[in-house]
Amino acid sequence: MDAMVADSFAYCQQLARRSGRNFYFSFLTLPQPLFRDMCALYAFMRVTDDLGDDLTRSMPQRTAALRSWRGALDGALAGDPSSHPVLPAMIDVQRRHELPVEYLHTVITGVERDLEPIGFETFEELSDYCYHVAGVVGLCCIHIWGFNDAAALERAVDCGIAFQLTNILRDLREDAANDRVYLPREDLARFDYSVDDLRAGVINESFRELMSFQVARARRYYDRGCDLHPLLEPPGRPVLSAMIGIYGRLLRKIERKNYDVFSSRLTLPRITKLSVTAMSLLCPGRRPSVP
Repeated sequence: MDAMVADSFAYCQQLARRSGRNFYFSFLTLPQPLFRDMCALYAFMRVTDDLGDDLTRSMPQRTAALRSWRGALDGALAGDPSSHPVLPAMIDVQRRHELPVEYLHTVITGVERDLEPIGFETFEELSDYCYHVAGVVGLCCIHIWGFNDAAALERAVDCGIAFQLTNILRDLREDAANDRVYLPREDLARFDYSVDDLRAGVINESFRELMSFQVARARRYYDRGCDLHPLLEPPGRPVLSAMIGIYGRLLRKIERKNYDVFSSRLTLPRITKLSVTAMSLLCPGRRPSVP
């Protein structure tokens, strides 16, 4: 490994440790080479997401930044000198694990969709969005971990969607303040809860029924995602268990707070994440389950 690539991996690991609050703990279950590769993947996703979420820039500036990032990715893939410290490591990972390049482009496209006010009429529309920003990340992960059955592809997408739905429920307050309403309008109408209610942080019986419905939907994706476990090569099984355990506990915390995601941002204690990570290492063959 040349010095530029080694420095890039070091940069990615620092970025993942600093900002990967939930995912970084699960990476600790991996053998060192795969840990390093997952940090590179995370860093690429983090940079992409941050370019779209940079509220210090105007919408045209963020659009231009993502376009430039896509161009930098393509240039690095073509062998041009990398213009960002994340890219040498990401390109090395892409080549060694034969990650389909369209996966990386799909993530950028998903973030570009967030640049305008967000709203979805149906869950079908929302699930397509979730595929772009999270399902395809699951596909990248299993290419790094290794899998033994093509059925793993669909289950990896289910995992990504489960995690994204959990994030959406946790972040309702912040997203609504930024004109991003991810809950489908068909669901809001079904439970007689309006976008104005959401922006105002109204918690009533309609909201709790709406949230219960959304949590149940997320759990169905988790249940299908758990079926990915035996389809992975052994090194990937503990990290999947840790991811599902950490995010599943976050979903459970939303329920235990009686769906109050407006008062404060819900997080898990560090000790909980470490405990889940340790259990996944101690019982690597156990099929994960959602708390």
